[in-house]
Amino acid sequence: MSEPARKHLPLLEDDARYARRSSLRKDGSRVKVVPADVRGRFQTARKAVFALLIVVWAALPWIQIGGHPSVQLDVAARRFYLFGKVFNAQDTWLVFFLLTGAVFALLYVTALAGRVWCGWACPQTVFLEGIFRPIERLIGGTREKRLRRAAGPWNAERVLRGGAIRLFWLVAALFVAHVFLGYFVSLPRLFVMVREKPSENYEPFLWMVALTVLFYIDFSWFREQLCLVVCPYGRMQSVLFDSDTLVVGYDETRGEPRAKGKAKAEGKGDCVDCNRCVVVCPTGIDIRNGIQVDCIACTQCIDACDAIMDKLERPRGLIRYDSLAGLQHKPKRILRPRIYFYTALMCVGAAVATFAFSKRTSFEANLLRLPGAPYVVEDGKVRNSFEIHLVNKRGETTTFVIEPVESPNVELVTPTSRVELGSFESRRIPIFAVQPQAHAASKMLTVRIRAVGGPEEVAREVKALLLAPSGGHT
Repeated sequence: MSEPARKHLPLLEDDARYARRSSLRKDGSRVKVVPADVRGRFQTARKAVFALLIVVWAALPWIQIGGHPSVQLDVAARRFYLFGKVFNAQDTWLVFFLLTGAVFALLYVTALAGRVWCGWACPQTVFLEGIFRPIERLIGGTREKRLRRAAGPWNAERVLRGGAIRLFWLVAALFVAHVFLGYFVSLPRLFVMVREKPSENYEPFLWMVALTVLFYIDFSWFREQLCLVVCPYGRMQSVLFDSDTLVVGYDETRGEPRAKGKAKAEGKGDCVDCNRCVVVCPTGIDIRNGIQVDCIACTQCIDACDAIMDKLERPRGLIRYDSLAGLQHKPKRILRPRIYFYTALMCVGAAVATFAFSKRTSFEANLLRLPGAPYVVEDGKVRNSFEIHLVNKRGETTTFVIEPVESPNVELVTPTSRVELGSFESRRIPIFAVQPQAHAASKMLTVRIRAVGGPEEVAREVKALLLAPSGGHT
């Protein structure tokens, strides 16, 4: 028998043995997982969520807000557009709040609802279950057909179907790579690049090729191994879960001891050991063995078990969304000290982040002393030389007005008091502070800069130390 036959035939002929392993053996080698199709209320909801997430993800670079994409991360130009807000490299410190907020939100959701992120919204799951596996099922047929074909001899059907599946996988990987690239390159520019020679845009082209290869390998071959081997999130669940965390679990009290057959024998549980919950699992585990790091809460086992219970005319919910306490028929709580503590932390974090973002301005201005002598005494006057470094961080052209804040015996001289800057344009404007030598003194100089163009008027004050000889003379 060929090696492919040895690899696939046990999965087809003996699902009981298949039920006792996950996709990773004890020695670290991999068992290829070929999950069966399943229908049900949760799968219908998941498909709708996947479709919505994919549409939103693909549409965001197209949606214009304020003349710019709703989301664009132009790393090369250090310009970032996020839902109408414009950021540049000087706003990088705000990324701390975005990243920590996202991580904390994930931990908060995990404490409440387990790995709902993994099963419903993780990009790995969304693309795999929303695009790549449907292609495989549409062209290759049911699980049983694919396993028999893989275990059988090479023939025209096996070559054509296998080739077609891989061709469409490659097309899907190209689609994902190009949309992903569109978040970093504007879509009009991306369409121009597609029509031009690769040599004219070799860096984006190489990124596109690398991403395509990466996505193809991941979604066609690596698959669940990314969750089990690479992603650390599954291994964090042991410290994030407690007995009241919502999980996908098996009601052992109701299901055991197992018994075959439609008629329920006295003293037997509802589980008929059909292994349907196992063969539909995308990571190849047996949910009846308890909470496992391999479980991504995809709910496929729930729908599979519910279908069997319906056929046996027994109540649904042998496998269900519930807490560990609920699965053991103990009192369960949603609100508990951990959740109160996390909520308090979330409120504090949100307040700090709101304060930080409120301090961000739509332009940067700095009053810098020019190199050279700190001041010059000339014709009975003391002159300090500065320059204003002005950066427009708005998405549109803005006019800035430079005006002095009243300071006795100080005259400001500048070539222009009104500057127009395009989006993300910067300019350095020289400015001189002059004092009569008889009244000269070291003190703080303040200059006000107002942004008068655009949707709102914003003002900032910049300061620098004005120097003068002691006693007002040289």
